[in-house]
Amino acid sequence: MKSVTKSHSWMRKRILLTLLLILTILPLTPAQAQDATGPIYIVQPGDSLSSIAARFSINQTDLMDVNGIADPNQLAAGQRLIIPGLEGVTGILNTRYINFGDSYRSMMRQTQVPEDLFKRLNRVVSPSEFYVGVNMIVPEQEQSQYNKRVSPAAGESLLEIAVKNNSDVWTLAHINSLQGSWDGLPSDTLFAPGESSSSSSSGLPSAFINAEIRDLPIKQGGTGVIKVTTQPGVTLGGILVDHPLRFFPLEDGTQVALQGVHALLEPGVYPLRLDATLPDGTSQSYEQLILIISGNYPEDPLLFVDPATIDPASTEPELEQLVALTSPVTPTRYWNAGFLSPAISYVESTYFTSRYGNRRTYIGQGTELTVEGFHTGLDYGGGEGSVITAPAQGVVVFAGLWTVRGNATVIDHGWGVYSGIWHQSLIQVQVGQTVQQGEVIGLVGGTGRVTGAHLHWELWVNGIQVDPYDWLIQPYP
Repeated sequence: MKSVTKSHSWMRKRILLTLLLILTILPLTPAQAQDATGPIYIVQPGDSLSSIAARFSINQTDLMDVNGIADPNQLAAGQRLIIPGLEGVTGILNTRYINFGDSYRSMMRQTQVPEDLFKRLNRVVSPSEFYVGVNMIVPEQEQSQYNKRVSPAAGESLLEIAVKNNSDVWTLAHINSLQGSWDGLPSDTLFAPGESSSSSSSGLPSAFINAEIRDLPIKQGGTGVIKVTTQPGVTLGGILVDHPLRFFPLEDGTQVALQGVHALLEPGVYPLRLDATLPDGTSQSYEQLILIISGNYPEDPLLFVDPATIDPASTEPELEQLVALTSPVTPTRYWNAGFLSPAISYVESTYFTSRYGNRRTYIGQGTELTVEGFHTGLDYGGGEGSVITAPAQGVVVFAGLWTVRGNATVIDHGWGVYSGIWHQSLIQVQVGQTVQQGEVIGLVGGTGRVTGAHLHWELWVNGIQVDPYDWLIQPYP
């Protein structure tokens, strides 16, 4: 009897030890709560669990538990995550760059989402922080949105607007958070029940059907592309930072302006304004701050050069002449597709010796003369005498010798876009000549302010030098 009892006891101990061993080996994976509720965040490229948790001010462990995530590294773009701890918030938490025309007031009116909810989700203090190019979370609530936009004309009452839009004063006042029928202001953007006549639901005045800024946020040295669709007969103008915008028509009926942003402009927020002149002579304007971010440009090694090439007596008149050459805005757009490298004919043997935007310090050899600045274009190696070709079709507006830029060629591509090719050993075009993309225009050399033979290509867009590489990897406009 004792042996049977001992045998049973030994078996029980063995089973317990086996169970403990299994529990030790198997990972403990928290099961996702079946009744977990909350708004949904869609994972974006570059997101991590820690960054998502920090963005919503929640604990990463809580985020993992409610979503049944065991490994914080197993996160994929497009994955849907429940965000705990956001009481009163439902629907999809959509991540987007704020574009021109978006504002707290217009989005509150159009989505009917309370302003304090936007502030809480994005941890902002003031509506003034809601500027173009900022990445924000916009909750898409289940309730319907009001997509029909109207702008009161001078002297037009809320009652007249209501009648025109098959609504009533009380509904318009409620949707737009107005105190009463007297509270509407001329050119203010109001929302009414019904569908928009365009694809836009922004807060722009009614003269604008749609406006979009491409490639947000814009970097130092970048090219701003502003595309606008207006009501018929509207003439457009405006400013970006402190430069007047010049608009040109596209085949699809939209108008576009291209504007360079200076490489040395301090990162921050700057004004972007659109002005619309209607056929009857009246005008509507909309202004919003836009974010300009750092280009993260590195420092080049010190460059020791001929003192004459950094002497203001030489550099300033030459720069003034170049600015005068690249200031006119030709209404004809000569280029039809993307730009090509001017070193395309010897691409196998060439390479970038210096990139656009690199911070530089020039020192005059044998002197104390020092000049600080940035590299205004792309430098290609490849050797003296290599063939240089036109990056795009255009008209030659300068071909001659400068102190700093050596043998130089300036090509007008139209719409305020210009190419500059410096340091050539030989110029093979003349002023007034129309050149085609890929046509030979000169030979690589070492003239002007150089430390060796190379091809320098720079691009001006509405009076500002921009990164030419951007124009090689994507089409404009």
